[in-house]
Amino acid sequence: MQFEVWAPEAGSVKLQCDGVTCALERDPERPGWWRGEAEARDGSRYGFSVDDGPVLPDPRSRRQPDGPDGLSAVVDHGRYTWRAEWSGRSLPGAVLYELHVGTYTPEGTLDAAADRLEHLVELGVTHVELMPLCPFPGRHGWGYEGVSLWAVHEPYGGPEALKRFVDRAHERGLGVVLDVVHNHLGPTGNYLPSFGPYFTDTHHTPWGAAVNLDAPGSDEVRDYFVQSALAWLRDYRIDGLRLDAVHALADTRACHFLEDLSRAVDALATETGRPLFLIAESDLNDPRVITSRAAGGLGVHAQWNDDFHHAVHTALTGEAQGYYADFAQDPLAALAKTLTGGYFHDGTYSSFRGRRHGRPLDRSRTAAHQLLGYSQTHDQIGNRAQGDRLAALVSPGLAACAAALTLTSPFTPMLFMGEEWAAGTPWQFFTDHTDPELADAVRRGRRREFAAHGWREEDIPDPQDPATRDRSCLDWSEPGREPHARVLDWYRRLIALRHERPDLTDPDLAGTKVAYDRAARWLAFRRGDIRVAVNLGPEPAAIPLGTRPARVLAAWEPVEAPGADGALRVPGESAVVLVQE
Repeated sequence: MQFEVWAPEAGSVKLQCDGVTCALERDPERPGWWRGEAEARDGSRYGFSVDDGPVLPDPRSRRQPDGPDGLSAVVDHGRYTWRAEWSGRSLPGAVLYELHVGTYTPEGTLDAAADRLEHLVELGVTHVELMPLCPFPGRHGWGYEGVSLWAVHEPYGGPEALKRFVDRAHERGLGVVLDVVHNHLGPTGNYLPSFGPYFTDTHHTPWGAAVNLDAPGSDEVRDYFVQSALAWLRDYRIDGLRLDAVHALADTRACHFLEDLSRAVDALATETGRPLFLIAESDLNDPRVITSRAAGGLGVHAQWNDDFHHAVHTALTGEAQGYYADFAQDPLAALAKTLTGGYFHDGTYSSFRGRRHGRPLDRSRTAAHQLLGYSQTHDQIGNRAQGDRLAALVSPGLAACAAALTLTSPFTPMLFMGEEWAAGTPWQFFTDHTDPELADAVRRGRRREFAAHGWREEDIPDPQDPATRDRSCLDWSEPGREPHARVLDWYRRLIALRHERPDLTDPDLAGTKVAYDRAARWLAFRRGDIRVAVNLGPEPAAIPLGTRPARVLAAWEPVEAPGADGALRVPGESAVVLVQE
């Protein structure tokens, strides 16, 4: 078997495979690369020594059986026999479900999560979005401190378990999206600097030196990340990737890394005959991220839209701290603006940033499905001091309004696991760092962060306490009992309507029309023949819909269709979906 590694500054590189050491030779055709042959099979343990240093895991390791610090293992992807005949599932018309493997079930494994896929089929979602799977220290964590960007966290089940999960999802008609992190690597098991200039001091990020996308040696570094992304899509038959915090990808080159990545993914989609897509998490409010390459953009296919979340959250909760401040000044106006224009900050002043922010979307060339809308995500829950979900902050009726806004909006809806039954469990920040100093630094940093906002130190969950993770696991007895069962039925009905009614997946962002009453706290919007009304106030509201006959399709509380006066009378803290005929 041939082994290879990029180590451009090395004077020598040795391979250790199954206890046998041999010297690698320079590749005459690829500067900086070393290669050599060795006896190996699936599962063989190996690593590389640079200039007679310690034996380190392969930067392109496909498996880390003993965690980030251990030796790599050979993976023969050809050994797995795929069962599902799968032609792919594209993003338009999708409903996504964000899932953290380690807390979706008490077992915290891919196989255990796969056993719960039927719940998602019955719910009506189309794609499961898995939070990061790359190896990280310990057993439990969010996954954003991963390393070995080709490998699967061993406590989740490793490579074979991911294939089984994807296969079972595809058998049930579910697409699979994977969250990948290219903007930084975790501090434990990150041996990339020992091999080459994977990082640069030219730019800095919240995690330290930036990934090297534009300094000397960056051609190979960019290829490292592109090839990792393609490996998930090709070797594991993943359908799409969510790209974490692309605003932290510092790149001054004329051709941005995201453009290279989107071009490579589109080429693989053509090669495989499957629709493949990229979804960016972007804080930039820059339409160029999701504009096609042909039109001068970066070619990413969609992005998370935090502005929609912030508008919904402030309208429901009244919270006004931090980045919520601008939205909280007039929440219904902010919500109306995002529903019709995508971004709230589109060149407007952002008090949180102390400057103008964003740029308007061109609604004539931006399809509505290119923006993902949500009322909850792992970030927006887990980065609260106690990981409290929306259902813990507002009444059941207001939570039902959030569901209606999300699942009937112009955007591709995304749910966070457990949201669909108003889970009573929190989702807190937890880690399992094996380095005691790092563990203590994370613990103290978390407490210091929230102490600045008035929280007592003893009220902040200890990320390293196993109980913090355990509290965050879903309670699967909840969906079968009230009040959770009623919420679950509501979500199922709204998702079914989205699939049944073409107006709810119309890609024309400009086609959404909104009206609202700031004092009475109601908002209504129209999408084709569909009318959606939410009353966020405590008292009943009469919402004028016009005299055209209408029929109620779904309602959180019982309501009658509008009478001769065209007014829809909606109970306090309730939502209604109608069709005008």
